[in-house]
Order: sequence, then C-alpha cells, then structure tokens
Amino acid sequence: MENKFKYQDVDISYQVYGKGQPVVLLHGFAEDSTIWNEQVSFLQEHCLLILPDLPGSGKSPMLQKPEVGMEDYADCIKALIDHERVAECILLGHSMGGYVTLAFAEKYGDSLKGWGFIHSTASADNEEKKSARKKGISLIEKYGTYPFLKNSTPNLFSDNFKKQHPEKIEALIEQGKNFTKEALIQYYTAMMNRPERTLELKKTKVPVLFIIGSEDVAAPLKDLLNQVHVPKVSHIHLMNGIGHMSMIEAPGELNKYLMQFIKSAE
Repeated sequence: MENKFKYQDVDISYQVYGKGQPVVLLHGFAEDSTIWNEQVSFLQEHCLLILPDLPGSGKSPMLQKPEVGMEDYADCIKALIDHERVAECILLGHSMGGYVTLAFAEKYGDSLKGWGFIHSTASADNEEKKSARKKGISLIEKYGTYPFLKNSTPNLFSDNFKKQHPEKIEALIEQGKNFTKEALIQYYTAMMNRPERTLELKKTKVPVLFIIGSEDVAAPLKDLLNQVHVPKVSHIHLMNGIGHMSMIEAPGELNKYLMQFIKSAE
C-alpha cells in the first residue's frame, strides 16, 4: 500500500505490507523501494514491512537544501517510523541504504532491535573511491543519468548472472531513466563525504547482519572481513557466486537469511 508523509516540505513516498515485527528496508543508489519486490512477496507474511523511497528516488522528491548527508536521510527514516508510530524496528539497508542505516544507528540506536548491511560497509570512502565518485559525477553531468547507469550497473552483478540474465539487468537500467542528474549527484556527494563509522559496530548492543557477495566489487569481501567480528553479535552470510545485487541475483537465498535474522532479533 502506497503512503506519503511530509518531511522538510517534501512528500516522502513509502509502502507498507503485512503485520507484526516492524522491518524497514532501505534501497541503494539509483534504486527505489521496488528493488525489494521479491522480499515483499515472502516477508509480508511474517512481519510489518516499511519500504520508503529515499528522497530523490522513486516517487520521493529530492531534499531541497545545499548540502545533504547520510544523517539527513537517517533523520527522514526516523520521522517515517515516528509517523507510523513504530517505537522499535529492524533496519536493513542495501549499499547506500546501509550507509543510511549506520547513520541511523549512530543517532537513534535506541529505536533499533537489530540492523544490518546488505552488500554495504561501515568504512568511509578511501581516496581511490572518492576519485571514482568524482569521475562519476563528471560523467553524469556530461552525459546524463541513463548513459551513466547503462555503463555502471552491469558491474554490480556477477559474471555468471550477466551472461544468463541480461534482461534483468537491462530492466534495472531502464528503471534508472527516472532519476534526475541532480538526485544522483546529491547521493554521490553524500556518499563521498560520509565519515568512518566502524565504531558504531562496536558500540551497538543489538545484532548486526552482514550479507556479503563473493563477487561483489562495490562492497568487497576483503574489506568486510575486517568488520564482521566487531559487533557483539554478528550474523554473517557469504553468498557464493553473487555480486552486489542479491535481491535480484538470488532472492530466495537472501529471503532465507533475512527471515532468520528477523526472527533472531525479535
């Protein structure tokens, strides 16, 4: 069911399904809440799912302020769960959504029963990554969103999936036509400027989920191996032969891991 609420004079769109334990799923860069369609069909029988379009994605307009950080998106999610009268939730974020999740855990940890990363990291961008994002911003400004996403999106998938399911990758790229240049640049800038937050992994008192793809080039296994042991309670799942997009590449396997984590955090 589609809903809207007002945040900073912007109508934020979100979906609500099911009932029971509140679980908020945050999409990543150049995605919207529909990225979770395979998870909704499975999880809505077991919990209350809240799926927002982050500002600038899907049916949610951009935040109109000079500088936007992950903290702003975290504040938006806090306003959303307050609007829905949810005192505690499980918060799970994919990629950029994981950065928002971490900022939320830092500011509003008491509102969480559990949280986690789906192909994401607590580390800040290193200089190489910042340089790549700056190059990406230049390409978006010069060529627009569609050519940029057509070039970059296939890199998020495993080699095997690219060969077997090119139509699914193409569908995701086509959906990206709806993004404005300004929104993608706002996201890239916020990601590039986000601080190191690995300390939050150590500070948190609730379970943390790590979903890792063995072929993920955006959130590599070698980087996450330095993080998974830091929380007091970690749930770690390595998905062999999977890239950055398990929601599309292996939805059944991902659903199983999400359900296990949700049940344990309850």
